[in-house]
Amino acid sequence: MSVLAELQLTTSKRAIKVSPIVARRRKLASKLHEQLELCEAKKNGQIYAPKKLRTYVNKQTGERMTVEAIKRIKEWHWTASDGLIHLSVKYGSKVLPLAADGSNAIVCANTDALIETLKTLKLAVLDGELDTAITEVSNFTKSSFAK
Repeated sequence: MSVLAELQLTTSKRAIKVSPIVARRRKLASKLHEQLELCEAKKNGQIYAPKKLRTYVNKQTGERMTVEAIKRIKEWHWTASDGLIHLSVKYGSKVLPLAADGSNAIVCANTDALIETLKTLKLAVLDGELDTAITEVSNFTKSSFAK
């Protein structure tokens, strides 16, 4: 008996492109995950320093070299004058409107509430609740490049 006979075989074709909406959701979800990791590390007194590969050309030899570099992540939250933590969600460099009235920040009482809010936001993004805001900001950014 062959090994392939034991496996379940089918005819399938891999989808090459992902819809733009799903790609935007994944992008924002990954950025929310970075913010979540940053907050959890800060809460535990650690430093969150993800690595990325950076390629550069050595000027003396002309050789292309790839090195690991620390990826800089900016915090999306800040402490307001009343002592509460405010969190804004960014897509690229633009702040997303979170409600129809133009609200663009979420108020959290403490770091634990901030972490739970980030987890909730990540689920909301993956469920498609912020699709209209993401599309609006993305279209605004695209229009900036049009000549």
